[in-house]
Amino acid sequence: MSAPVTPEVLWAQRSSIDDDEKNVVYLTITAADIPKDSLKVELTATKLSFSGENKWRKYALDLEFYAEIDEKLSKTHHSGRGVEFVLRKKEIKAEFWPRLAKEPKKLQFIKTDFNKWVDEDEQDEAEEPAIPAGNDMDGDMDGGMGGMGGGMGGLDFAKMMGGQGGAGGMGGMDMASMMQGMGGAGGMGGMDMASMMQGMGGVPGGDDDDVRNSLPNES
Repeated sequence: MSAPVTPEVLWAQRSSIDDDEKNVVYLTITAADIPKDSLKVELTATKLSFSGENKWRKYALDLEFYAEIDEKLSKTHHSGRGVEFVLRKKEIKAEFWPRLAKEPKKLQFIKTDFNKWVDEDEQDEAEEPAIPAGNDMDGDMDGGMGGMGGGMGGLDFAKMMGGQGGAGGMGGMDMASMMQGMGGAGGMGGMDMASMMQGMGGVPGGDDDDVRNSLPNES
């Protein structure tokens, strides 16, 4: 396998002079399908070190922060798409960090997370982004957000229907018979069930990637 590559890092932030819990950096390392036993994360007050390996490549990252964080109050979550962090800023300030990294030069692998970013003067009105529970890299999103392109949180439709229809579920309704009664392959207005589920799953790296590529990398 070739030498390690640097993963993409997405980031956004919040600040508050009154509430230290709102002085945070949202950071996501994009490195899909990293097994838990291959994952290594070291977080200190000044630096994040990450390494991991999937079937295709090795990843490695050493990132020094613009300012110190409180690693004890920060949160880490491993998912099928990478590793998410909520880093608590150590200094309570109303102003945003001017950048994520200590280095003043532009780093190509650092990009703005436009799903979480708000302008400094609009953050009080903005909703807080949804953050997965957990601080122990328990991996409870493995196969979830990564499955079905993020659609339905990786919900297993077959198991869901089996749980509802099996052993008398839904009044003992036979799903196959129901579909046959609706017209089989022509039921539901000729809708292809597989296509419908594919549509609900979406396509990974679609519009979000197009937006990121058309906008500045780092704020």
